[in-house]
Amino acid sequence: MPCGAIDIRGKVVLVTGGGSGINLAFAKQALKRGAKVLVADLRLTGEGRAFVNDSPSESVFFAECNVSKRSELEKLVAVSREQFGFIPEVYVAGAGVFEPRWSSWWDDTEEDHYAQFQINALHPLKLARIATRALLAENRKGVVLIVASLAGYSGAFAAPLYCASKHACIGFVRSMPELDRLSNIKITAVAPGIVATPMFTSDAEQSKKWGFDAANAVTSEEVADAMMDLVVNDHPEVHA
Repeated sequence: MPCGAIDIRGKVVLVTGGGSGINLAFAKQALKRGAKVLVADLRLTGEGRAFVNDSPSESVFFAECNVSKRSELEKLVAVSREQFGFIPEVYVAGAGVFEPRWSSWWDDTEEDHYAQFQINALHPLKLARIATRALLAENRKGVVLIVASLAGYSGAFAAPLYCASKHACIGFVRSMPELDRLSNIKITAVAPGIVATPMFTSDAEQSKKWGFDAANAVTSEEVADAMMDLVVNDHPEVHA
């Protein structure tokens, strides 16, 4: 039977990349709905730190995590047990980067692998597998939500690695409906376009390079609304 609608009150919601932007906005919504929130990120922004520090310690916890390392993703399940008493039932793979100078197909800054692909594509796939194993072991239903992008449906000559990573996410999600029917574990994705996040708003050079226009951008809160809809309601399709 499919996962269907899910009430997140009292449940643990794990959010990678939860220290800022879209994922922080979602974490705040989850807390308001009565969930316990495990924020996983390399570091917290000022806004993220305020959210963690100002929230009840029994409801919000920050865990430092490098999402490119599977061992650190796996530890998050144990951290949830230690801090909240049980495993997450909602897993949000939100951490991501957009064509950073240190991981670019054009700049040849890496030799053996692309860190951008590790973060944007492989981390969501690894987290989904970790979530599936944890949920099946305890016979729980749950949701894995991947933050993809409209770039997963198109291409951009200047950002081929980013587009490829998001295509991978969309392809993975489209491959997984059977898991929901068999095991009550829904894997879904949100695919926003241009979002007014620190990635653009705090970097004038990046903003100019990619033609960021605040008038045409959606807010983090609007994307978080769509993410919450995908998590709690009974429709597994991708939101674009």
